[in-house]
Amino acid sequence: MERKNNLTYIPRSLAVLLFVILLCSVFFTGCTADSTQEEVVIGIAWRADTDSEFYTNIVAAVEEAGGKPVLLEQVKADYLTYDSNNTLLDCTDEVGGLTLESANAIKENLWESTNIEEVMQGIDAVIFTGGEDISSSLYSDPEPWHGIEAEIDFNATRDVSDYILMSYCIEKNIAAVGFCRGMQMLAVVSGAKMIQDIPTHFQNLNKEYLYQHRNEKATPESYRDYAPHDVSVANDSLAHEIYQKDILTGCPSWHHQAVLNVDDTNLIVSGSVDTNSEKMIEIIEYTGKDFIIGFQFHPEAAVVKHLQGAENADEFMDRETALLVFEALIDTLRQ
Repeated sequence: MERKNNLTYIPRSLAVLLFVILLCSVFFTGCTADSTQEEVVIGIAWRADTDSEFYTNIVAAVEEAGGKPVLLEQVKADYLTYDSNNTLLDCTDEVGGLTLESANAIKENLWESTNIEEVMQGIDAVIFTGGEDISSSLYSDPEPWHGIEAEIDFNATRDVSDYILMSYCIEKNIAAVGFCRGMQMLAVVSGAKMIQDIPTHFQNLNKEYLYQHRNEKATPESYRDYAPHDVSVANDSLAHEIYQKDILTGCPSWHHQAVLNVDDTNLIVSGSVDTNSEKMIEIIEYTGKDFIIGFQFHPEAAVVKHLQGAENADEFMDRETALLVFEALIDTLRQ
């Protein structure tokens, strides 16, 4: 019988086969697309006070960026003594910092004889949050504590957990991001020089401190909120690759300690702010690693301020800019 069009006749059996192949193709294409969006598990370094905004803000920012935040277990060293609450026993000094003997044991043993492998099971990257001052006994050149009674804020148990975990991330090239105290821990583990108290540092320089990094205690209504300031970003750095900007405006800041310099370390300075003609370090990166970076400021705070519609949200970096480091971390892990 003559057909009235030029369409090629396809037997029914062949048509069914082609339809099945098409369905399979669509199915497997969908599977492949989904596989590029695999769940990325971001471990948040252990801290006991999970009600702290330094923790809850990180959780919110990671979730907003598409990652899965998980609070890591405490990293413990078999060569140190803990009580029934897993708090260090007989390892702290009169102000709660780590004793020099215990600090030396940590530096010598690092993650050997610890539970680090168990803690890191199933974790793609680690974020180190803000918080207490780091015991100065852990510095590459140990120092006495700063002596400012109003600034006594140490947590030796957390210092041990964070120091071991950061050392492990560096050695194993595990993606890690530190914020505020977290950046300082990256610096301490890497052997950088530290400033124990910024106002005292400027006093010793005979210079006025402009309180860019934390509001003055004399202003209690604003003291506990973040101080916004700009940060200059170095070209040819991971930070510049993340932000695609030379200047970051409105960086939320709240700290009284800082990194003095990174001389003779594997770190580079990729962000800074000028404070009365003194260059204050704001971003550091570990060279030769895929994604190990520290920020002295708190982009996660800006994320939450915008999410919650805080009255002063516009004083800080916009939500999209604040999320970039979290998105870059997750995108790197998915590649």
